[in-house]
Amino acid sequence: MNNTPVSRKTQAAQARVLADARVSASPRSRDQSLRVPESCSVVIFGASGDLAHRKLIPALYSLARGGLLPANLTVIGFGRKPKTDESFRDEMRRAVHEFSRSKPIDEPTWERFAQGLHYRQGDYDNQADYDALHQQLSEIEQAQGRCGNRLFYLATPPEAYETITGRIGATSLGKPCDNGWTRVIVEKPFGYDLESARALNAHLHRFFTEDQIYRIDHYLGKETVQNILVFRFANTIFEPIWNYQYVDHVQITVAEDLGVENRGAYYESAGVIRDIIQNHALQLLALIAMEPPAEFAADAVRNEKVKVLKALRVDSSRGDGTVRGQYGPGKVGGRMVPGYTQEEGVSPESTTETYLAMKLLCDNWRWSGVPFYVRSGKRLPRRVTEIAIQFKMPPLLLFSGAAAQQIEPNTLVLSIQPDESITLKFESKVPGTGDRIQPVLMNFDYGESFEMPAPDAYERLLLDCMLGDSTLFTRSDEVEAAWALITPVIERWRDNPHGFIELYRAGTWGPKQADDFIEADGRRWRAL
Repeated sequence: MNNTPVSRKTQAAQARVLADARVSASPRSRDQSLRVPESCSVVIFGASGDLAHRKLIPALYSLARGGLLPANLTVIGFGRKPKTDESFRDEMRRAVHEFSRSKPIDEPTWERFAQGLHYRQGDYDNQADYDALHQQLSEIEQAQGRCGNRLFYLATPPEAYETITGRIGATSLGKPCDNGWTRVIVEKPFGYDLESARALNAHLHRFFTEDQIYRIDHYLGKETVQNILVFRFANTIFEPIWNYQYVDHVQITVAEDLGVENRGAYYESAGVIRDIIQNHALQLLALIAMEPPAEFAADAVRNEKVKVLKALRVDSSRGDGTVRGQYGPGKVGGRMVPGYTQEEGVSPESTTETYLAMKLLCDNWRWSGVPFYVRSGKRLPRRVTEIAIQFKMPPLLLFSGAAAQQIEPNTLVLSIQPDESITLKFESKVPGTGDRIQPVLMNFDYGESFEMPAPDAYERLLLDCMLGDSTLFTRSDEVEAAWALITPVIERWRDNPHGFIELYRAGTWGPKQADDFIEADGRRWRAL
């Protein structure tokens, strides 16, 4: 609680004791959190791109610094640009220096890590380049006296996915010795609609089994997102009220202060519904709404998420259940920014949405009649992602007059970014002789409680993949269930090309129609 007299150091010490106790008591914690993967090779396709520089290599280095990688890990960057091993290592050192959370660079760790960094120039559609890559991997594995455990990461544009996986799967590159494993990490977007997602799944299943395919959504690697399951199912006080009897509604917000930056051409074909809603937002919703799994295992957890996604529907009792918006010129962070149609790569007549609000209903027993309001947008006042569960008002207010009017509903907020925290708002009497009632906050902050930075999402996800734990990755039926919900919305928009796109000024919280949308239900968006 934010008024507690207990010091931060005392809290941190208590937290470490509890964490140690959990690790000692839980076989899964001991196996998964502290286990170092088997020796393996990681091949990053698209190693010249932003993702490898900003996330993948810094994440692997941080894992190495934490002692969570095998000593002889091999990383091969595969890209179209010509580079030597030495120039690639120099680039990656600069990337680690700038983007890694583990600063400053620890020289002994970097030297060991850099020895395993290699680069191979190649074309995604040239079989000879894959044969050369296979030869290089085989020589490294033979020199290290190990069997070929291989992880292939597709950090490329989506149009290259089928070509790369087809080349890997159809040759010996994807088939190490009998005791080895092959895994493939596929970045989003996974498909463009339901039909294309099914086609991509079918293509991947021609060459790989489902347990070899890791569809990554980096939101699932964030600490607060992982903590949703612990928060719900390890605390008796919350799960009994996690249903329609006590919850009034749920709000999920994914707000960004940035525009489309240099991704105008991509965003024109995606919009916020494909970029954020279909994947990140629906994953958060599924974790909040799912039933307790029979066990904390990958398929058990994902089975329950799929059930939620299949039970969801867009509430179209008013219009089509959505409000679309597009940002115009305005001021963000104290500086003027252009409107969406002025961005590079964007058509001046574009009707692509940069803001979307939706009302979803989950047709099952637990959530009968409880609305889930989802909103996401570009060029909003600040970057924030949160899940807010608002509870119903007490059935009988015992207080009268002004005191009763001051009472607000209890709200539980899980903040995912930029700060990771959990906050519970409840009512309290203001000290004094009067009857004033005021909301107060009980807050848990990761940084303050554990006095250490949370690992980057890619650290957790890369490590889990090397360990063979797919709990935080999406399964084929999960992806298709999300697209089955979203595709009809996109098709309705397509069939009505002149449907109204509301304009909102950059630096505001979206179009006024989004406020009208939720206020028609007697509710309001949370002030952020």
